[in-house]
Amino acid sequence: MKYKIFIDGKEGTTGLKIFERFEGRDDLEILLIDEDKRKDVNERKRLINESDYTFLCLPDSAAIEAVSLCENPNTIIIDASTAHRTNPDWAYGFPELSSEHRKKVETSHRIAVPGCYASGFNAIVYPLVKSGILPSDYPVVCHAVSGYSGAGKKAIAQYEDEERDFQLESPRLYGLTQEHKHLPEMQKVSGLSFKPAFSPYICDYFSGMSVSIPLHIRMLNSSKGKIGRADCQEICDMFKKHYANSIFVQVADFMGQDILSEPFIPANTLSGTNNMQIFICGNDERVTITSRFDNLGKGASGAAVQCMNISMGVDETLGL
Repeated sequence: MKYKIFIDGKEGTTGLKIFERFEGRDDLEILLIDEDKRKDVNERKRLINESDYTFLCLPDSAAIEAVSLCENPNTIIIDASTAHRTNPDWAYGFPELSSEHRKKVETSHRIAVPGCYASGFNAIVYPLVKSGILPSDYPVVCHAVSGYSGAGKKAIAQYEDEERDFQLESPRLYGLTQEHKHLPEMQKVSGLSFKPAFSPYICDYFSGMSVSIPLHIRMLNSSKGKIGRADCQEICDMFKKHYANSIFVQVADFMGQDILSEPFIPANTLSGTNNMQIFICGNDERVTITSRFDNLGKGASGAAVQCMNISMGVDETLGL
C-alpha cells in the first residue's frame, strides 16, 4: 500500500523541503497539482480529500480555509502554519516533549507543526516547568538567532542578491513590539503563566538556529522542590533523563564538553538535519540553556515529516 500525499503550498520554502525529503520513498504517492490550478479551490479540495495525508504550507488564513475543504474523515492534515498550534483539538507536533504529545501525534487526524523558534524554546522550557525546576511565573527572557531561510522565499532572494543592502551583512533584531507570532504557542505549550520577553535575530547565513534562555540559579527550585537548590549539573541531569529515549534530541554534558571543541555554540552546525542539541552552561549563580537545530529541519519540514512517520507507524527517521 502506498500512502497518497498532497502538499498544499509546495512552492514555498517548507513545502519544497518536505517534497525533497520524500525523494526515494517507495511507500508514498505524491499528488501534484497543475501549476495553473494552485489557487483553484475546487482542485485543491479534490486533492485534499483524495489524500491520506495533506501538508499545509500556507499562510494562516489559507490554512484555515484548506482545513474547511476537508470532508474525508480519513484524511490526516499536518499544518505547518501558526493557525492551529494552540488549538487543543490539534496534536502539537513535538513528540519528544512527553509521552502524551507523542500519543496524540500517533492518533490525531489534525497535527500542528511547531514554529521554529517555539521548537527550540519549548524544548527547553517545557521540561523545566514540568520538572518543577522553573516556576511557571518566572520572568523568562529568550534570545534567538536564525538563518535567513526562515524568513521565506522573498527574504532568501533579498539576502542572496549580489546588489543587496550592506545592512544584511549584520544580524538584525526584529519582533520589536514583543508580539512575535510564535509567542502564544511558546507560552501555552511550555506552561508559563506569562509570555517571555523574546529577542529574535535574522542573520547572514542560510539555515540553522540557536535559542537561548538565561536563568538565575537563586530563583529556581531543585527537582525535590527546595527553593534555590538547583544547580547546573542537576539541570543537565534532568534534561538527559527527559530526552533519554529521543532519537533526534541530544543533551550535551555540562558545558557541552562532549560536543563542543571550542567555547562557542555556532547556530548552523545542524543545518540539513532533523537533529536538536541542548546545552547547559554556566556557574553557581547563572545558567544559560541553549537549543541548536535547523530552522528548516526540526524547526519546520523535518518535524512535519517526522510527525507523518509516527502517524503512519513507520520508522520515524525515514527521510530524515
